[in-house]
Amino acid sequence: MLGNKRFFTCALSITVFLAGVVKAAEVNVYSARSEDLIKPALDRFSEETGIEVNLITESADALIRRIQLEGSNSPADVLLTVDAGRLYRAKEAGILASVDSPILRARIPAAYRDPEEQWFGLSLRSRVIMFDKSRVSSSEIARYEDLADPKWKGEICIRSSGNIYNQSLIASMIEHSGEVATELWAKGLVENMARRPQGGDRDQIRAVVAGQCKLAVANTYYLAGMLNSDVAVDVEVAEQIGVIWPNQDGRGAHMNVSGAGMIKTSQNPDEARQLIEFLSDDYAQGWYSEVNNEYSIRATIPASVTLQRFGEFKPDSINLEVLGRNNEASVKLADRAGWQ
Repeated sequence: MLGNKRFFTCALSITVFLAGVVKAAEVNVYSARSEDLIKPALDRFSEETGIEVNLITESADALIRRIQLEGSNSPADVLLTVDAGRLYRAKEAGILASVDSPILRARIPAAYRDPEEQWFGLSLRSRVIMFDKSRVSSSEIARYEDLADPKWKGEICIRSSGNIYNQSLIASMIEHSGEVATELWAKGLVENMARRPQGGDRDQIRAVVAGQCKLAVANTYYLAGMLNSDVAVDVEVAEQIGVIWPNQDGRGAHMNVSGAGMIKTSQNPDEARQLIEFLSDDYAQGWYSEVNNEYSIRATIPASVTLQRFGEFKPDSINLEVLGRNNEASVKLADRAGWQ
């Protein structure tokens, strides 16, 4: 009898001990964004909520594949990446879950989130036409379609069609103009290229100032980053570049996003939802603008002083889900057009 009492006393003690052991709240983030572009915001989230953030960084495609391979054992709770095309890939890979959040619906315009709420845009960038202010007037070109005008033969620098940003630009044009017209445009653009596509967006901007071309196609935040650079040469180059907001008399400038989605197998779904909501709040949206030189997905958050230098513009309002849906067609179209 005494032995039984001792057994029950011991069992009760263990139960009480285990009940007192509460797992620390955490969220595991797989990010395709550079650590320095996202970690300060994640640290702020931890400070405000007490939820620990574990961060892994890698390329978007590698992270999507990793989550697929990890299957139900994946520790990932949130995927952060850039470009709606990649967010669409994650959705098509079946790794994302729908998130029921009135907060996200209220803060993020429908054009910048998945119709089934499996991914949410968190910051905006536009892929625009940039020019050498000493050699080109801003009145000489007004539309993406004008990049195919023979007057610009040998004067355009743009990176490879293998780049997701260019694929999404093509995808948006397919949505607006159809494949036939877009392919004719792409062929004209190839004819006007000053050189074989090479390098990143900053390289296209530098090539303009070096006299290798007069026009470049690049994302806004690259130029803003150069203007704010600690490297004097980059600042000098960027100061010589002007920005054309294309198609202002029509559909508006092509837009894209960085964004996030919750992983379907998340073990911390509440924390994952809270993190995505945090990244859409006033602090995080202002941080995206001031630190990352990206536009907020919320009209109430002002652009940074640097971004304001580029002027106001009319954005394209199509739902960015089409950038992913048309991605395969855009890749094939670029190949047919000879866009390397």
